[in-house]
Parts: sequence; C-alpha cells; structure tokens
Amino acid sequence: MADANEHLDKIMQELRRGTITIGALSQLSEPQYGYSLVTMLSDKGIHVEPGTLYPLLRRLEKQGLLESKWDTNESRPRKYYLLSKTGKEVFDLLVTEWKTIASSLDQIIENKEGEKHGDD
Repeated sequence: MADANEHLDKIMQELRRGTITIGALSQLSEPQYGYSLVTMLSDKGIHVEPGTLYPLLRRLEKQGLLESKWDTNESRPRKYYLLSKTGKEVFDLLVTEWKTIASSLDQIIENKEGEKHGDD
C-alpha cells in the first residue's frame, strides 16, 4: 500500500506539469534560450528539468505560441525562444484563468480550515 508521500509526489508532478507552461511563457517576453530559461525559473522557485522544458518549448513553438531564432554568433549556437503575438494573448488568458482558479481554491481551503477550527 502506498504511503502519503508517494501519493503527494504523483499529485505534485501533475500540478507542476501545468504550472511549468505558465512559468515558461511568463519569462519569454524577451528572447531566452533553453538553459537560461531553466536557470531563470529555478531562481524564481520553479524547478524544471531541461528534459521536461525542451520538449515543452518545441511543443509551444509548434502550436504557434513561441517563435524561435538560432544565434550562431557565439561558439555554441543557441536557439532563442520568444512569445509570438498569439502566445502573448494566450499567456494573458492563462494568467486570468490561473488567478480565478487560485482565488477559488483559496476560498475553498480557507473555508475548510475554518471548519476544522470550528470543530474544536
């Protein structure tokens, strides 16, 4: 039988999967290459593995939310990603949805916490 930590790990993995998309889009109003994005997100408390981020960036580009351009001026060519016009619109909508969901969850959690303290 699985213990609480095993359940928590699986649920947190599912939760992170959705938040990483919003986190990545939030940092791409200026061009970033993959590893710089991993570092920026990590510095802000969103830990994402490069093996998770790179496929996400490719998928978002394929969906038309990101544009990319190779910089070959340095010794190591890097692919830079930037929000497209559609990507900016989608990001704004996602932020609105996120805030609505977070607000609703905050209310549910606060009510549940209030019920706990009311039972004492």
